[in-house]
Amino acid sequence: MSKGIRYHQVGDAVQSYFLVKTSTKAIASNGKPFLTLVLGDQTGEIEAKLWGCSPEDEAAFVSKEIVFIQGDFIEYRGRNQLKIGSIRPTTAMDNVRVADFVRSAPLSPEDMLDQVTQFIFEMNNPNIQRITRHLIKKHQQAFLESPAATKNHHEFVSGLAYHVVSMLNIAKSLATLYPSLDADLLYAGVILHDLGKVRELSGPIDTAYTLEGKLLGHISIMVNEIAEAAKELGIDEEEVLILQHLVLSHHSKGEWGSPKAPVVREAEVLHMIDNIDAKINMMDRALDRVQPGEFSERVMALENRSFYKPTFHEAPLDI
Repeated sequence: MSKGIRYHQVGDAVQSYFLVKTSTKAIASNGKPFLTLVLGDQTGEIEAKLWGCSPEDEAAFVSKEIVFIQGDFIEYRGRNQLKIGSIRPTTAMDNVRVADFVRSAPLSPEDMLDQVTQFIFEMNNPNIQRITRHLIKKHQQAFLESPAATKNHHEFVSGLAYHVVSMLNIAKSLATLYPSLDADLLYAGVILHDLGKVRELSGPIDTAYTLEGKLLGHISIMVNEIAEAAKELGIDEEEVLILQHLVLSHHSKGEWGSPKAPVVREAEVLHMIDNIDAKINMMDRALDRVQPGEFSERVMALENRSFYKPTFHEAPLDI
């Protein structure tokens, strides 16, 4: 195994195994077919082109397959790319597993479940608590395994749970600072806002949108699940509507995917917490790949900006 995609610099030669995350066929200007491969390991991912690919290549180098590549890290149009010198499929003799190449949350699923459970335990409103506990219990395994997205932020194994735990800690700080906030409602909104993604997305490896995800989306899915849970639990109170509103409005604007704009205080705060955690995750990932004094690659989801890592971030402490 090499030192990992994230730690390679332009000009590095590499001989290593990679997981093919996606493989897309296209036709070059010379009329010959080629494959665009998105390759990954536990540290990140990188794009590579396999020029003049054969039908055998197209059949061999597909999603979820592990390949061995000799090549070089280059820069192409401002982004790092792996230039393939040679590539081959792997066999049992290579002794590599898909699990070795999949990025996971920095916390264990058990630890994250304990934290989420504690937040639910601390809720004082019985209606909010019962609905939240019911839905987490219903989707517990998928919640602990699922990514939070197909790309952009928390798009790794257990990314959804890690996103929720991070947001819960932000919410707790804000609820302490601003006692006017309903902590139960805010915590429930954090836990439930993206829970529909366990049905919207296909799973943690080669994540894609399910048919239900494409047709309904995670917001509609969870609004319906809240209604079903309330009916099953015999709850017919205003809390049900407010929880549904938090889910419906957590993207804030119609052009960002929200059917409703936030009109409840906790809904507005939920959107801001979600936005903060997602953007910090994206910036951290981009800046992890550069040295102090350098700019990151452009981040499309952040207005195509390139972020700078100040040199003093790595300065030793003068004690």
